[in-house]
Amino acid sequence: MALEGGMKCVKFLVFFFNFLFWLCGIALIVIGVLVQLELNKTLIMSSPSASGAPIVIIVVGVIIFFVSFFGCCGASKENYCMVTTFAVLLTCIFLVEIAAAIAGYIFKDKVRTALQDGLEDAVGKYSSDPLVKDTMDKLQKKYSCCGASNYTDWFNVEPFKGNNSVPKSCCWANATMATCNINPTADTINVHGCAGSIEAWLKKHIVIVAAVALGIAFFELLGIVFACCLMKGIRSGYEVM
Repeated sequence: MALEGGMKCVKFLVFFFNFLFWLCGIALIVIGVLVQLELNKTLIMSSPSASGAPIVIIVVGVIIFFVSFFGCCGASKENYCMVTTFAVLLTCIFLVEIAAAIAGYIFKDKVRTALQDGLEDAVGKYSSDPLVKDTMDKLQKKYSCCGASNYTDWFNVEPFKGNNSVPKSCCWANATMATCNINPTADTINVHGCAGSIEAWLKKHIVIVAAVALGIAFFELLGIVFACCLMKGIRSGYEVM
């Protein structure tokens, strides 16, 4: 009886952890979509190194979402094959997440390069592409920045070349002068580049992503352990109610 009661407990724990996986899957999907939208606003999504990370997060979230449902069915039906498949898939996801974390650390500098290149390209197209102009203006206002590296980037492109001016979106939010973008100084505009400001935003919010990833990895390990225990119980022929 003690063993049967223990197996009941394991079965309910498998249900519990699958519910947590389901929530984690939704969390990853939401985080991935938000990062995708935010990076899309920075005009660098044409770069594979920049767009890869949020896509991986979304894909892993979707997989976890469905695998958790699969695990619940296996535990409910006490099906050895389904529970085994669930444990194997969960182990694969865990290994993929470790590989993604290592790859993210190795290629983190390429994100900075892609960000810089994308913003420099946007500065060059500012006067010829209305969509780029609108997006760049919103970006500079949101991040309180100007240009790619700094505000002097605008001195090399039309229509600002030769007249020592920058877009009005570079002006401080509380600027009252209508000509704040003419002969700009640190007192009238944001002089820092958008590449540095966006990179700082990403570093600040990556802590949240890392915390969620660590939490998911911890629960995945526990889920794998409990799934293996349930597999052993089912295979041994014990009744799990």
